[in-house]
Amino acid sequence: MTTYAEQKKMIEELQRISYRLKGKDKYDFEMFLKRHKDDEDLDSLSMKRLREIYEKYVVKKEK
Repeated sequence: MTTYAEQKKMIEELQRISYRLKGKDKYDFEMFLKRHKDDEDLDSLSMKRLREIYEKYVVKKEK
């Protein structure tokens, strides 16, 4: 189960690189962003899709 804090973190990081999103990823992210601004929690399918977009575009920094 993903918390609102995790959802917020993913959306904020994706917002910084939203110019790199393409096609369906961009469309889906914009819908998630609108829902987030309305303080809606995402359902499990939407959260899964957000996580897929996040993992695809956000590069993890190696320490």
